[in-house]
This record gives sequence, C-alpha cells and structure tokens, in this order.
Amino acid sequence: MSTVDSFGAKSTLTVGSTDYEIFRIDTVEGYDRLPFSLKVLLENLLRTEDGANVTQEQIRALGSWDASAEPDTEIQFTPARVVMQDFTGVPCIVDLATMREAVTALGGDPNRINPLSPAEMVIDHSVIADLFGSENALERNVEIEYERNGERYQFLRWGQGAFDDFKVVPPGTGIVHQVNIEHLAKVIYDRNVDGVLRAYPDTCVGTDSHTTMVNGLGVLGWGVGGIEAEAAMLGQPVSMLIPRVVGFKLTGEIPAGVTATDVVLTITDMLRKHGVVGKFVEFYGAGVGSVPLANRATIGNMSPEFGSTAAMFPIDDVTLDYLRLTGRDEQTVALVEAYAKEQSLWHDPANEPSYSEYMELDLSTVVPSIAGPKRPQDRILLSESKEQFAKDILNYATAADEAVEVEGTFPASDPGNAPGVEHETHSDDTVSHQHDHAHAGLLSSGARHAASNPVKVTQPSGESYMLDNGAVTLAAITSCTNTSNPSVMIAAGLLARKASERGLTRKPWVKTTLGPGSKVVTDYYEKSGLDKDLENLGFYTVGYGCTICIGNSGPLIEEVSAAINENDLAVTAVLSGNRNFEGRISPDVKMNYLASPPLVVAYALAGSMNFDFETDALGKDSDGNDVFLKDIWPAPDEVQEIIDSSISREQFIKQYATVFDGDERWKNLPTPTGPVFEWDEDSTYVRKAPYFDGMQMELTPVADITGARVMATLGDSVTTDHISPAGNIKAGTPAAQYLTEHGVAQKDFNSYGSRRGNHEVMIRGTFANIRLKNELTAAVNDGKVVEGGYTRDFTQEGGPQSFIYDASQNYQAQGTPLVIFGGKEYGSGSSRDWAAKGTNLLGVKAVITESFERIHRSNLIGMGVVPLQFPAGESWKSLGLDGTEIISITGLEQLNEGVTPKTVKVVAEPSEFSPEGKQTVEFDAIVRIDTPGEADYYRNGGILQYVLRSLV
Repeated sequence: MSTVDSFGAKSTLTVGSTDYEIFRIDTVEGYDRLPFSLKVLLENLLRTEDGANVTQEQIRALGSWDASAEPDTEIQFTPARVVMQDFTGVPCIVDLATMREAVTALGGDPNRINPLSPAEMVIDHSVIADLFGSENALERNVEIEYERNGERYQFLRWGQGAFDDFKVVPPGTGIVHQVNIEHLAKVIYDRNVDGVLRAYPDTCVGTDSHTTMVNGLGVLGWGVGGIEAEAAMLGQPVSMLIPRVVGFKLTGEIPAGVTATDVVLTITDMLRKHGVVGKFVEFYGAGVGSVPLANRATIGNMSPEFGSTAAMFPIDDVTLDYLRLTGRDEQTVALVEAYAKEQSLWHDPANEPSYSEYMELDLSTVVPSIAGPKRPQDRILLSESKEQFAKDILNYATAADEAVEVEGTFPASDPGNAPGVEHETHSDDTVSHQHDHAHAGLLSSGARHAASNPVKVTQPSGESYMLDNGAVTLAAITSCTNTSNPSVMIAAGLLARKASERGLTRKPWVKTTLGPGSKVVTDYYEKSGLDKDLENLGFYTVGYGCTICIGNSGPLIEEVSAAINENDLAVTAVLSGNRNFEGRISPDVKMNYLASPPLVVAYALAGSMNFDFETDALGKDSDGNDVFLKDIWPAPDEVQEIIDSSISREQFIKQYATVFDGDERWKNLPTPTGPVFEWDEDSTYVRKAPYFDGMQMELTPVADITGARVMATLGDSVTTDHISPAGNIKAGTPAAQYLTEHGVAQKDFNSYGSRRGNHEVMIRGTFANIRLKNELTAAVNDGKVVEGGYTRDFTQEGGPQSFIYDASQNYQAQGTPLVIFGGKEYGSGSSRDWAAKGTNLLGVKAVITESFERIHRSNLIGMGVVPLQFPAGESWKSLGLDGTEIISITGLEQLNEGVTPKTVKVVAEPSEFSPEGKQTVEFDAIVRIDTPGEADYYRNGGILQYVLRSLV
C-alpha cells in the first residue's frame, strides 16, 4: 500500500465503463528509454513508495538507469502474487502454520500470519509414472498418488481453508507453469485497495525456477526459494539490485521442420556462452511479432537453463490473441491492451530501448537439435547426434576405466543393486556405475561402454531382443516446457499417426510416457484423434504433472532394468523437458537427452541414441520399403490445420471453470479446521518446523565463526540437485533408517520431494545425492573420491568416512560449527529452499565458494548461513586447502553495528588430521551479503525470523 506519491504518478484509466487507479511511469524522467522489464519495475516502485523501504532515490535511480554500469543500486520489488508447486509449497505452508504458533507464543495474534499477497499452489510434483503404456495408467497413478500423499493433501486442504488469499489447484489438473499462463496470470492485475479498484502489471515470484515461463506472456516473474516466497506472501518485498538487461533481437521466421524446442535449445546454448547469470534477458525486434505465444512461453521457461533471472517478451497483439483463446473475458483483454498502451508497455518494434548488452538470432538459421547427455546447454545438432553419442559414450568409458573399487558394503543406491555389490566411483565429473563383477566378463567397465555390449533380454510374453549401450529405455513427452505448446504436441501426435500408418512401432525396451501440462491438451488430442495414434506407440497419459522431468519416472520395464544393472549398460533417456542432470531422470539411466516431443516419438521408434536419422531407417513398411524420419515428419501446414480445427476458447473455459474444485478423492479427504494446525506427532510427512524454537524478540548478536570444521570440499557446478534431497529414498541411508524407526515399510518410503514437510527426513537427505563428490573422502580411499553423501568425521579417531548427517550430529553435539568449500556456480539448478534449510540444520555456518548461482546465495542468507567467496582467481585448491583444517572467520561482528563488511578474514590452521608440514593459510573472503535487506535478514538469523519479529 502506497503512502507516498512524490512524483504525482497517481492517475485514472477508464476502460469501457470501469475506472482504474494507476501509477503513471511517464512522471519519471528517463522512463521512455527503459527496457520493458524495467518499466514494470518502475511502476512497482511508484505504487509502493513509502519513504522507507521504497524511496524517491530508488525511483530516480531506476529512471536514470545506466545500461552500461554494473548493478549497485538496491530496490525493493513487491510482486503482485506468489505461485507455488507442492514440493516447494508444502514447507512454505508448514512454516506459515508454525509461525502462527510462534506468534501466539510471543504474545501476538495468529491470524496476523496470512498471505498479504495472493498465493496460488498447483499440486503437480507428486504424481509418479508407476504405470505406463496402458489405458488405466492415469487412473491408477492418481490412486497411488493419493495413497502416498494423503497426509500432505489433508494439510494443504486445511491451509486452503485456514489462510486468506491462498488457493490450491488439486492433483490431476495440470503443471503449475502451464496453469499459470493458461489461467492464473492476468498480465494486468486488478485489485481493490482501500476501496479503490487499482490496475497494475501482473508480477509474480514462484517456488519453482521455471516460473519464468510466464515471461512469455509479458508477466515479470522468476523463481525464488520457498524462503523468499514465504516472505513475499507475508508482504515483504524482494530485495534486489537493478539488473543489467540483455537485449536479444529476433529476426526472421522459423523454417519448416524446425520446432520451438530447437529454437530454445539454440538460445540456451547462445546465452550460456554469453553469460547472463543475474541479468534480465529481453526479446525485441521485428521478429518478435512472428513468435507465437506458446513459443515465447517455451523460451521463457528455459531462463534458468541459460542462467538469467528473467527472459521477457513484451505485450502485443499476440498476447491479446492468446488471452482470448485461453478463455479470459473481454474486459480483462481490454484492460491489458489499454493499460499497456497508456503505460508505454506495448511492443513497438521500431522503438529500440537501451540495453546493457546486445545479442541477435535470425530464426531462419535454427536447425533441429537435442541437448545432453547431462546439461541443457550442451546442444547437439540432430544431424551430428550419432557421432556425438559415440564421443559421449567414450567419455563414460574413460571415466569408468579410471574408477576405483571401494571394498565393503555400501547402501544400495540403484534399484536392483543389492547390498554387497561393489561400488565404483569416478575421479572426474561423470556418473557412478555399479555392477556385480560376476557379470563383468573380460572387458573393463569402460571398454564395455565404448564397445557394443549387447545383452539378450526376454519379456514375460516370450519376446526377446538384444539390449545394448545407448539404448533409449525411456521416451517421455513431459514437462511444462513443451506440453504447453500445441505446435510441438500436435507434431508429436502427427508423427505417431504417420509412423503407425507405415507399420512402425516403438522398440519393446522403451518405456513411453505422456504427461500433459493441462487437460486442454487431452481435449485437443481427443478432438483430433491424435490420442489414439500416440497410444498405438505406447504413449498413454500417465498423469497431469511434471513426472519425468523431476525424476518421477517410476521403474523402467522390469527386465530392462535388471539387464542394465546386471551388465552395467550405459543406457539413455530422451525427454521433452528442461532438466537432464546426471542421476536426475532415473537411477538406471546414465545419459539423458532433451528433445522436442516429435523427436521423443522418433527416438522411441529408433530405440537407440546410436542412430542417424538421415541415413538410418526407422523400420520397413508393409511393402518392405525403408521408412526414414523425413518420410513421416509432419509439415507445418498439417500441424496448423489441426491446431485450427481442434483447439478452441471453449475448451479452456470448460477445463478451468472448476480448476480449484478437485475430484471426489480431493473433496472427500478428511480435513482438520481452525486457525492453528493440529500437528500429528506420528506423522512422517508433515512436522512442525524447528526454525523458531526458543526464539526471543531480542536479536542474538552476530558472532564470528571460530574452531569450525570443513564438512565438504566440492568442485564446480555443484547444483541444488546435489545438495537438496530429491528422488527416491534409498535403503540403508539415514533418511531410510529414520523412516524404518518410525514404522514405515521400505515400499512406502516415497520420495524426498513428497516428504519436504518433514525436516527430520530432509536434513538426513541433504548432501546425500548419489553423485555428490566430496573430495574430503579421497584421503581415506587411496586418493580416490567416493560418490554419495559421505564425509570424514573428525570427531572420531582417525577421521573415518561417515554419512554427512551422522558426522553433522557429532559435530553439533560438540558445539563445533561447520563450513563448506565449493567451486564455481555453486547452487545452480532448481530454486530449492531445502538446499539452504538442510545446510542450516546440519550446522553449517558459512559456505565459501568461487561463485554462487543467484537464488541459492540469497536462500543461504535467508536461513542464516553466510555466503563467502574466495579471492578473485583463487580456489580452495589453489590456496592449498584440503578440508582437514580448523577454520576461523573474523569480521562478521561488524554487522552488529549496521555495517556489512566487504571482506572477512579466514584463517585455516592445520589440525591433527592434516598432512605433515602443512602450513596455516590466511585469506580475505568476499562477503556476498549484497544488499541492506539481506544484511537485516542475516542479523535476525534468517528471513522468517525477521518477518516474524516485524509482525509481532
């Protein structure tokens, strides 16, 4: 709520017969040369100016933005709303419920804890593709989803009733980002404020990094950790620096045979090479008008993959047409057009704003592409994919030949890997392989990976085939990135139709799944008959949710999985998603490739990555003629004809009319009531959060860190997938032991994501990823690093290898603080709040790296962990550190005087575990508390404590 209007910006806009209060940006000098995204921020500041958080100086600084300067001006951005998915959203609601109790304990009113900004949650991350390839797959997977997640869903239904301005889209409806662009997003928001109807740009933050999909609709928003999202819900602005903005000019048109996926993989490749971390990217130029809204959304969706904060498209006629198509009413559409034109937010290709950096792509030059085997920016031309695969498999072979075999029994980390199987780890940045040496034969693991290594597999039906390295064992049309885009979804259906007409079938070892992002996709598939064509090739709908892209793949075909694990085959997955990090998609699959939906179908037909679509036939038709991909690839006009005849406004209106209602399962869930949640002490899904235990109104002074131990020494590109618990809970791990002690059978362990509302499970899974390489472990394993959630426990004699969780408990019992050493791009990947929450609960007080990804750095501060950087050009290795040292960090106490130090002194002294002759190392670490707001959060012990104190 604005209390100050220094610029006289308040005005009235009349649309039809309705008056709206608006804040005019043309009252600020310099507004006209700002990029679209910064104009949105300028309006945000004008509307929320209060003389304290948002000041005249901030507004003037934004108006006089210097495109060439490095960001140094802090502003406070207040998003219009918050969107959440259930994995990251459940802990948010757990924390809000816990805050209600904490407010009561501090003498406040629990009802003060309510979303002050509208919050919407879409339950889309919990459905797993257990069943596939059959008509009852969808129904059965949803049943299993409710069986697994009933406690969580009861809790969310309670929250829907207990909190104002909090809506839940029940399971089985769609993927959050697709529901956002098709229904939730308004582009221009209207809301009653103090009895006045106000209009302003729709903006949002979301608890998922792909929130940026909504950028394609002209809505400024990005992914934040659950910690920041909670604060935003409670009315706290998002503290940020005015960013650099990269202008990305689009010219030309996409050629026939090229998909939106190919365009986005090309843009991802270009922007990763250019370097856009922490920046806004904004698309402009004459070519923008020819980019369909669905393609814009696909590009916006991949913003985290190229590293930018946001990837904006402007508002134009394409935006309006999409709003009409998706069922928005005429007043909404009229308001968007009138407001955008009044506020200089309407796209004018002739007017080129100032940008910090410039890039350009002629869309007519884009060629079909895939990306892999483990990063979305690793683009491969489809024409070179077979040749590149041969190199990729050789990389795995080399790594496997360098592997060390660690004696002893390790926890099973892959299905089918029974305890007692020896565990191989690599000394470089590749995945671990596991096999029983009885099956190893005469070839080393690496040699077998590089060579053909066919294994005979027999199905229960009696059908036999040879399974080899490179086999595509999972082909998935999945993820918000592409399932929201009719052009690629219909192309996939048409490819399936043409393939079936020519007598082609998927290879029998391929698990095929279809996970539409909304029920509208099913509507137009059914209307066009393409659903039956996809089902003919095994692509039955498995659920309306993220499924494969987040690792909810379920088991592979049973005999295939057994053959992979018994023979250490290097198999592949092809998915139409945005994430393909190693170990993410399936524990059986070593190499994952991103591709457009029609190429997913093509790879299901090919059955192998060792395949050249130009020269290798997919099969033979009934006349014995070879059939190539070019013979069945749909033409653009065929795709457009089905779009025109099968997709209508009425479908969107019908499907979204009851979007918050849910099915009978949802409606019949027994749900508690009342303003304060009744915690079930026996629950293993939802437990009261510990962050406010013993909290007082008075601040505890910031203290320097002394006598700390190093918990992990990590390399470059450690992602939040490595840090935050994700995927299945493996037997023998600390999380599994906890669940077993609480009476949970192994078959009911479920995933870490589903148990994010239970801190006891999550802390035990933090840093427990099977691909984590903590180099501290090398010293006790003949110089080779052991993969997984292990460290050395220096509380024990000799510093033996231990689970990270177990060592952490011993350190905390001694009162010993912990630090982590990392490399470049620490914390890249999804915006996982548990990567920071778990770090805090393990007793880590500081993380020292070469560089951070934006969201994780701010989340660490939000949990009271200080992010520090090694001096420019230095690393823990270059400084001669090895993790055996005792660490002291001095200079943090300046924060108590309201001063954020630029650097702090770090002293690393040798300990009894250090190599003989090791010297003390001293250096000045850069303090990455970047804004005064972040300093306030850190002084309070975290963002939630800050908010709670301010509300009481």
